[in-house]
Amino acid sequence: MAGRAVGAWHACVSCRRKVHSSLGTEWTSFKMCYSRSPAQKDRPEVRSLELPTHHAQDDPFRAFVDLIVCGDSDAAVRLLEASPNLANERAARGAIRQAAKENFFDRIRHYIYEGDTALHMAAAANQTRIAEQLISGGADVHARNRRGAEPLHYAADGGPGSPAWNPDEQARIIGALIRAGADPNAVDKRGVSPLHRAVRNRCAAAVRALIESGADPRAPNRSGSTPMRLATMNTGKSGSGSPGAREQQRAILRILRQHGAA
Repeated sequence: MAGRAVGAWHACVSCRRKVHSSLGTEWTSFKMCYSRSPAQKDRPEVRSLELPTHHAQDDPFRAFVDLIVCGDSDAAVRLLEASPNLANERAARGAIRQAAKENFFDRIRHYIYEGDTALHMAAAANQTRIAEQLISGGADVHARNRRGAEPLHYAADGGPGSPAWNPDEQARIIGALIRAGADPNAVDKRGVSPLHRAVRNRCAAAVRALIESGADPRAPNRSGSTPMRLATMNTGKSGSGSPGAREQQRAILRILRQHGAA
């Protein structure tokens, strides 16, 4: 098949990270992860994956994103220090109907879209240390992807439906982005703000962090839905009908009322 890369990608069963064998820093980290799984020595810890070249050695950006999403902050920071240009690179391709699965990260229940930066994905994965390193390296907190979403939108996306969700870390990265200049009232192409996303995804800690940083609790999105409206409806996001999501929903309603939302 045309367009195959030299070498191969490998995926760790433990952390699901895909790493190309030609990329030194990440490959070393991957082998360390593999070696730390002696209990699975008799199982197929690693499967080889041959992916199109836009996922392979000519795209260290995607390897960097894999490290971020996996939560390997040490390896990600080392790679960024070795290749500082990664701080401002963007995804050349992303989720579309014909290629949704390969651009979905199950651990954080999030897609990567065309125009996303590493800071977008660090925000989605609640990786504050990596985000701060990216910002120090010149990453643009106002960068928009093809849908008009900024990193702060992605930071607001976590919720009870995500396996890696950590509300405290989510609030922490929201604070880090806003301190770096992110606008809590920025809207994407659909008029959706980070607060709309946080309410819809049912994370009370994110809602509080955004409102306390200046997000407008009364602002409607383009379809006319306010945060209060989103808080009272089943949004279909983050398992919004689950017990955990309902508990978050009650907390969100209290926060919105405390701040004058109607």
